[in-house]
Amino acid sequence: MESVKLRFLVSPQTDPYWNVAVENYLLEQEWHDAVTLYLWANHRTVVVGRNQNPYAECNVELLEADGGYLMRRGTGGGAVYHDAGNLNFSFVVSKSLYDQGRQFSVLQHAVQQFGIESELSGRNDVLTGGRKFSGNAFSKGKYQDLHHGTILIRSNMDDLAHYLKPRPAKLQKHGVASVQSRVVNLSDLNPAITAQSIVAPLRKAFEEVYGGVAEAMDWDAVVRTEGVQRLHEQFASDQWRFGKWRQFEASRTARFEWGIVEVQFTVDEARHCIVDAKIATDALDLEAVAQAERLLRGADTVVPPVADNPIVKDIVGLVYA
Repeated sequence: MESVKLRFLVSPQTDPYWNVAVENYLLEQEWHDAVTLYLWANHRTVVVGRNQNPYAECNVELLEADGGYLMRRGTGGGAVYHDAGNLNFSFVVSKSLYDQGRQFSVLQHAVQQFGIESELSGRNDVLTGGRKFSGNAFSKGKYQDLHHGTILIRSNMDDLAHYLKPRPAKLQKHGVASVQSRVVNLSDLNPAITAQSIVAPLRKAFEEVYGGVAEAMDWDAVVRTEGVQRLHEQFASDQWRFGKWRQFEASRTARFEWGIVEVQFTVDEARHCIVDAKIATDALDLEAVAQAERLLRGADTVVPPVADNPIVKDIVGLVYA
């Protein structure tokens, strides 16, 4: 077995901006041959993907009126709902050790300790009995790579449907009538599972899969660092959470094999060009989305030249259809 430094961190905080700040701080560290498992839970939070329009995914005013939070993560994918019955996990892994199969197996071994068998679906979901209890997303850092996800344990499904705005096209694709019918709380399968009781099984599975003893990190010491303070300020800011989504004048929406996309843009009629554009999507390919935005901004009435990436082609083609 290779020599691996294992670290384990549990957040006592339910403010999502502190929790995501710590996650990103861990991702910035210049650690080698290291794997960190970080567990955290948020109070009533809708988390949107890096490239999503928060107003299209969430009832923002209702959420905030009820004392909830709108948070934007740094990875792609779709919107999810967090509350105290939803435990989140983050694997922060040195690039040489990053292995999604191994990371998923930690989660699967942990729930198996409660008598629950699970299977992977596609690239980013974990199911039991055909119903999803964990959604996952991924990103790359300079020194570490990130694999993070949710574990639905005792989440309030009524609140989930209350605050999220599921796309009719997405529901139709899955052949169901509501968000609730596609997901399951693990506590419905075994009442012994809580956000607290699963922590020790996760740590045990983590140590067994990687063959070592995990060092417990000091939460207070981590939060006091300058890096976490800086990241908290970023993730809590309106600029990061909402950007310019209120300002655009025209939009196009479509569903492709790779995901749902909404393009909002402003056209300068006098100059016959797009002066700004923003793309909302649950696609995982962040670079393709950024490339499409660069092509659209400042483009005139002639379709700009497009690279071979099918996501870029679809998005640009949608605007000029």
